[in-house]
Amino acid sequence: MAVSLDAVGKKLPTTTFEYTERDVMLYALGVGAGSDELQYVYEPGLKVIPTFGVVPAFPALLGMGSVIQFNPVMVLHGEQRIELRKPFPTKGKLTTSGTIKAIYDKGSGALVIVEAETADENGDVLCVNTFGAFIRGEGGFGGERGPSGARNVPPERAPDEVVEMETLPKQALIYRLSGDRNPLHVDPNVAKMAGYDRPILHGLCTFGHAARAIIQRCCGGDPDRLRDFEVRFSGVVFPGDRIVTEMWRESDTRLIVQAKTQRGDVVLSNAAATVAA
Repeated sequence: MAVSLDAVGKKLPTTTFEYTERDVMLYALGVGAGSDELQYVYEPGLKVIPTFGVVPAFPALLGMGSVIQFNPVMVLHGEQRIELRKPFPTKGKLTTSGTIKAIYDKGSGALVIVEAETADENGDVLCVNTFGAFIRGEGGFGGERGPSGARNVPPERAPDEVVEMETLPKQALIYRLSGDRNPLHVDPNVAKMAGYDRPILHGLCTFGHAARAIIQRCCGGDPDRLRDFEVRFSGVVFPGDRIVTEMWRESDTRLIVQAKTQRGDVVLSNAAATVAA
């Protein structure tokens, strides 16, 4: 199958997502929140972890198949960015509109950039997600290579903040209940077919853990102060691993971020976040 540049600019099917406080709390549990963060898991004063915005937008990534022909087994979720425009209400009905923004020829594969806007019932945009999907084996079609090289590189000094978070052995089983049912994260046989000795944690679950760390240390515990967060998924987390999130302050509002496992493997790189002062 060949990826066609004709897909750039194409609209993806619009999706709707209706949710309640239960979904908000389930997502929070899925990304590791617990009794030490009651604002995410207890009805009085309930707040939404802002990376919850990936949940209603995730079908846009899956919707690539409506305009691009590819083998879904060959797709890797490579990069993720979320821009927060307004805090999420604890319940409501949302609409997400996606677009293929770019397709780059990386030689060994094609990098497809999908942008998805999620709006509330009044039409106000709550967040914009940008997904980078790498389709293995679909390169060499002669398109532009696109941006390359490292960005958001940590400075050569100790991080200003470090947060360590344990994941549960069943973490992926909880996270998948928020909508990402990829069997890679639950079925040992599928994991082995993909080259892993056991199921791996969702990248977006690690993304949520790191966002919680940023909110804890750089937003005074206020999730509404997170403005944007971008990462490259560069390594594997297994359920039960410890996620170590390191943060360097570039200014009062800008952070360079990196996440590792207890083994020292970098799992989130090229990462940065903006927070309200």
